[in-house]
Amino acid sequence: MLQSSLEKRAATILQRLAETFPQARLELDFESPLQLLVATILAAQCTDVRVNQVTRTLFEKYRKAQDYLQVPEEELQEDIRSTGFYRQKADKIRQSMNALIERHGGEVPSGMKELTALPGVGRKTANVILGNCFGIAGIVVDTHMTRLGQRLGLTSEKSPVKIETALGKLLPEKDWIRFSLTMILHGRYVCKARKPLCDKCSLLDQCPYFQKVVLPGREGG
Repeated sequence: MLQSSLEKRAATILQRLAETFPQARLELDFESPLQLLVATILAAQCTDVRVNQVTRTLFEKYRKAQDYLQVPEEELQEDIRSTGFYRQKADKIRQSMNALIERHGGEVPSGMKELTALPGVGRKTANVILGNCFGIAGIVVDTHMTRLGQRLGLTSEKSPVKIETALGKLLPEKDWIRFSLTMILHGRYVCKARKPLCDKCSLLDQCPYFQKVVLPGREGG
C-alpha cells in the first residue's frame, strides 16, 4: 500500500475520532508534571478511575518530590495500596523522586532524553508528560494504540518504538497529541481488545480488521 493512501486513512481516522471525542483529554487527573509522573506510575495495571480516587488525597499529602522521600516507604505503600503492585510502584516513585532531586532540582524535565533517564520512565510515559504538560508533540504507544494501529492497518510493526515512528510519519506533528488522545479513548471505549464494539464505531470503512475478520464472521453466521 502506498504511503500516501496510509496518510489519507490516518487523516480520515483522526477527523472522525476528533468528532467522536471533541473534548478528548487525558483521563488521569493532575495539576503539574510531577503529579502526572506519579499518576502514570500508579496507572500501570490499574484503571484511571482508581488512580484518580487514590491521587485525590495522595496529592494533598505529597506536594513536592522531597515529600515522597520523607516518609517511610511502608507509609507510601499503604497510601497507594489499592492501585495494585503497590510495593513496586512505591519503589519506582521514590527512585524517580530521588533522581529528580539529584538531577533536576526536584522538577520534572521537559526533554525526552532527560525523562527516559528517570527510573521506570519509558517513551510512553515521557510522551504522555511531554504532550499533556509541555505541549511537546509525540505519539503515545500503549496497548490501545498498538492494537488499533494494527487493526486499522496503519502499521504492522510490533515494537512500541517502531510503532511510534511509523505512525508519526502518517500525520503532521501538530496532530500527534490529539491523535494519541483520541485513539486511546477509542481503544478504551469502542475498539476493545476482546470484543470490539463495531456497531458503535465510526471507522468501519477504514478498518481492515472489520472487513476481513468481523464482517465475514457475521455473514457466515
